[in-house]
Amino acid sequence: MRVLIVPNSDNGHAVEAARSLSAHLARQGHEPLLAESDAVAIGLDDRGAAVGAFGELDLVVALGGDGTILKAVHLLDGSGVPILGVNLGRLGFLAGADGDGLIPAVEKALAGEGVIERRRTLEVTIRLGGRAGGVHHVLNEVFVGRGPGGRAVNMAVAVNGVELTRAVCDGMIVATPTGSTAYALSAGGPVMAPDVAGMLVVTVNPHTLVSRPVVLGPGDVVTLTAPDPARAGVCVMVDGDTLPCRAALDRVDVRVGPQEVALVRLDGRGFYETARDTFFGG
Repeated sequence: MRVLIVPNSDNGHAVEAARSLSAHLARQGHEPLLAESDAVAIGLDDRGAAVGAFGELDLVVALGGDGTILKAVHLLDGSGVPILGVNLGRLGFLAGADGDGLIPAVEKALAGEGVIERRRTLEVTIRLGGRAGGVHHVLNEVFVGRGPGGRAVNMAVAVNGVELTRAVCDGMIVATPTGSTAYALSAGGPVMAPDVAGMLVVTVNPHTLVSRPVVLGPGDVVTLTAPDPARAGVCVMVDGDTLPCRAALDRVDVRVGPQEVALVRLDGRGFYETARDTFFGG
């Protein structure tokens, strides 16, 4: 079987785990692969493959925290291969196994054991300077807000062409149910169960006493703009990665995406048990 290993190359435990897992898989007759940059970073150059040239994969193993799982999602670019997140980081809310049982967990995942959780994504379409700025598929959220200048921005939110609200703020978050436990949670948004069909809009640090998160339906389209030229120095961040913001933003359109992400869970915990243990002190 072909297994893509995605480590957090800045985490020493994840690097050692990736080397150990690669050697184990090879001994078992499987084919371990890494993205070229990861392979070079951890000294497994002969296992490197170009992004987009991984071939048919049977499993992806993300070694780190939730950020490493997001990295794996973007490497796959919507291919739908099951991702086993192994928590070697701080939070690991999306992880399906702990680092102490790495090899047995991977063996179980390859044998088809465990539960597959399917998570919805967002399709984010950007226009910059009068031109197309790309289409991105995200698992957690898109943030549109203040850029390197650090000045608060004036953001407008429209839903299906109807302006819903405007605010001088740090920015706006549009999140999936999965992303409701990430940046949106820190900004005061609600926790949404992962099987909820829809999106969450949260204003970040609004300069007003009246602002509430809004949950939208699965068929809605959110449009974010910065209508005030004096407060239009905005940038776009998708799943924690800031996109180049050298041109003026025209608009960002966000809708529920056609792709789903498949997460493998082997630890037996459901969403509410994980939320309790992570956020509510259980």
